[in-house]
Amino acid sequence: MQRRHLMHAAAAALASSVGVTAHSQSAWPDRPVKFILSQPPGSGPDNVARLLSERLAKALGQAVVIENKPGGQNVIGAQAAARSAPDGSNFYFATTAALVTNRHLFKTMPYDPQKDFAAVAFIAKSPFAVLVRADSPISSMQDLVARSKASPGKLSVANEGPRTFGGIIARLINARTRMEANLVAYASVGVAVQDVLGGHSDAVVADLASTAQLVKQGRLRLLAVTSGKRVAGWDSVPALSEMIPQFEMVGWFTLVAPMGTPAAIVQRMHREVNTLLADAEVAQRMLTIGPIAEPLSSPEAVEAFLKQEHERWAEVAKEIGLLPE
Repeated sequence: MQRRHLMHAAAAALASSVGVTAHSQSAWPDRPVKFILSQPPGSGPDNVARLLSERLAKALGQAVVIENKPGGQNVIGAQAAARSAPDGSNFYFATTAALVTNRHLFKTMPYDPQKDFAAVAFIAKSPFAVLVRADSPISSMQDLVARSKASPGKLSVANEGPRTFGGIIARLINARTRMEANLVAYASVGVAVQDVLGGHSDAVVADLASTAQLVKQGRLRLLAVTSGKRVAGWDSVPALSEMIPQFEMVGWFTLVAPMGTPAAIVQRMHREVNTLLADAEVAQRMLTIGPIAEPLSSPEAVEAFLKQEHERWAEVAKEIGLLPE
């Protein structure tokens, strides 16, 4: 009899616990939601995150707070996000570097990009570009490659460094075109661009978002974008894939959550984000910042994309001799 009472009590406690959990998920969010970023305020990812957070707050009925934790090549922010509570109040607005390329740059990291996060929603792709000063005699990518081959090591291509996204793209272009350009590393993309504007470097590999205004102002000229196809709004600019078959090297933003976040919350956030990205006004505003909204159909589709990116980057790292340090 006593055993029977204990079993009934345990069952009742379990049912109560399940009921509380189900209620908390159905009531989600019952507190402000936080987006952790590895970049500083005013950066491209920050601008996109704030654009979405304003509208998500209305859809969710709770504030969506941006918490910037820049530094350490995304490691500081990624580690903080991985260690945050998986209760539906914490999400990581992640970039390619944090979830994929860092694996090929560091021998050890304080977080595991594949085990510590659950995929939620794919946000956008952020193309890079090859640019020259507006009055440069270099008129096209073909011209850039030809001039470089004519004078090996003399034509300079500015970038953020050999272990940054822009630097890796520059190395890959060099390898696949055999153009033998002198790849010049700078402390930041801003400094690299300024040296091109000042005539100290011949070209620069930089993200389209940070250089678009200089192109529109007539100070820089776009030679090519690094996406697999031409970019909407820049339709006259060729994609590098038109010259280098199957070339596609773009940054991207995706929303993930600490592993263990309830599936129902992940699905709800996925639906809310995709609804926003399907809004023409939101997509257009994002495009003016630089990234191109490209939602995926489900969290599982996002997870599959991330897996493919890990495999692709392993091949790229091998091709250019990129070794973790």
